[in-house]
Amino acid sequence: MKPKMLSLQRRFSTRAFGFFLLVSLFGTGLTIARADAVSELASFSIFDKVDLAQLAKSDVKPAHGPPMKNPRFLAVQSCYVAPGSPAQQIDSLRRWDPTRHRELKVFLHSDLPSNSTPANFEKLKSAPDNASVRSFVTATQKLSSDLQVSKDEAKKFSAGGGGAIPASVAAFWSDVLTARTKSFASGGMSAQAPYDHAGPSIRASDEVNGLLREQEKIRRQFSGLLGATGIGRGAGSLRPELYWELLDVDDQGVVTLGASYSRGGAGGTYQAADVLYYASGGYYVALTLYQLWPVTVDGRPSTLVWRGDMISAASLGTLHGVERLGSESVMMKNITKAVTLFRRDSGGGR
Repeated sequence: MKPKMLSLQRRFSTRAFGFFLLVSLFGTGLTIARADAVSELASFSIFDKVDLAQLAKSDVKPAHGPPMKNPRFLAVQSCYVAPGSPAQQIDSLRRWDPTRHRELKVFLHSDLPSNSTPANFEKLKSAPDNASVRSFVTATQKLSSDLQVSKDEAKKFSAGGGGAIPASVAAFWSDVLTARTKSFASGGMSAQAPYDHAGPSIRASDEVNGLLREQEKIRRQFSGLLGATGIGRGAGSLRPELYWELLDVDDQGVVTLGASYSRGGAGGTYQAADVLYYASGGYYVALTLYQLWPVTVDGRPSTLVWRGDMISAASLGTLHGVERLGSESVMMKNITKAVTLFRRDSGGGR
């Protein structure tokens, strides 16, 4: 079955890095505040030729990422010109709430402190009663082989209770998510327990490092930022902004943990990274990277944005040819949808 793919509407928790602010972008007098923005974009991305004047008048431009050797891996890139400076866009994204849009299928979202407790996951008890959530509950109660937990975590589950999410299911996941949040805060992705409850042992840190190794130009472009984070390694020097979500992946409810980072650079540029470092199913790991350059459009501050989305999922390993291309196309469509909704909410819609 062709996977629908995680929609990857990553928004850097609600505390990091955004795309659109101010008003729609029309006009012709475009000048580049940082003269090498387009050439830098071409140096590491799939977009070797970009016409900023045309891009400023259009929606997000998605593209298939480079082919990768590992069949579990998939990547998509996109670029666009957004109203507002990079700094303003960061502030805009902090206020965006994707749970307002049912089509994004993010049922619950909450920011997390590094010293999380089970109380930080109380929202699980108010999860909607829908087919996706029921699937999640059933998989948990049966300790399905598709459930991505460690052997030690699986031993701690005990059934009981009723409701959309029974108390026993909520308590189990609250404990799992609490422990994994604490381990990430103290030791980054390398401190995460493996997915080894059933089948071969999979480590999310190995998956994200594999994704980056197969995209060397991107890895080099973001090496400074990534080296200061907990993505694929120890805790890092940059403090993460942590969050958790309950969302839909291919009609299956999934609880996931994420961390976002952003850092300013020379000339008003920004880089940012958002990683879903734990998922109860559906995918092993997902990473989104952003590069922003300030530009000026018709006398107004704007931003050239590059976005790279990459994912590792067991289901992708079974796809070939047309099916694989179809999954990439769905992934591009979902990303475009999320960016369009964000743009509309933040006043930057066309």
